[in-house]
Amino acid sequence: MNKFFSTFLPLLAFVLVCSAAYAKAQEVGGDDSAQANNPLAKMTAFNLQNYSIGDMTGTDGYANQFWLRFAKPFSIAKTHWIGRASLPLNTFPIPPDNDKKTGLGDFNVFAAYLIDTGDPAVSFGVGPQMTMPTATEHELGSEKWSAGLANVLFVAKSRKYQYGYLLTWQHSFAGDSDRADVNTGALQPFFFYQLGKGRYLRTAPIWVYNFENDTYTIPLAIGFGQVIRKGKTVFNFFVEPQYSVADDGPGWAKWQVFFALNMQFKG
Repeated sequence: MNKFFSTFLPLLAFVLVCSAAYAKAQEVGGDDSAQANNPLAKMTAFNLQNYSIGDMTGTDGYANQFWLRFAKPFSIAKTHWIGRASLPLNTFPIPPDNDKKTGLGDFNVFAAYLIDTGDPAVSFGVGPQMTMPTATEHELGSEKWSAGLANVLFVAKSRKYQYGYLLTWQHSFAGDSDRADVNTGALQPFFFYQLGKGRYLRTAPIWVYNFENDTYTIPLAIGFGQVIRKGKTVFNFFVEPQYSVADDGPGWAKWQVFFALNMQFKG
């Protein structure tokens, strides 16, 4: 029973909040729907995202990871960038007893330089990223400073479907010498199919490979989303179950439910 409530109670609360927002919102147009999932959209964004993990490899326990994400466009010497900052609140089972610990995880930030593709429907960015050891508990973070690269592509030539990816890599360069080094790559392919009236189907799993110990996870996903608009704010809420079809090593999600409320603020 505790596992059920810990996994699905956040989802229930999320659905109730989004239902209340939907009742007061306006229907969106095609451009809002097409750009609502664009990580390189040139507008300020704030996201509340949650992974309810029903089964984690190497443990008998469930887990939860709640993310606060903030993105904002900015300019440097007439060049255009998107910056994104992410901070997780983690609840993980700790072997061997699988007792739960909850606290902040490691803070991540990246800045993507927006390259002019010559096509306004194609967004492409690349730039540096850094992860800082801000975890409040030893087991909830790497206790390492890491740096690397982030690359994003988003293609919205069609109002019916959009696609792209987020590719990241990072390697530790400082921190607790007793902890394992970080050397991790992640690919998040995404695809969105518009159903009309702001509704859409989606898939955006994250495939991760740990180069340090040769472990990995490859989940697949299918979900449903709704985009609505209230004033100058575009609300995008979705639910996406994910299931790992291949994994090796401890600490990966065998299955999880990814749900979020993403907000874009138009000037």
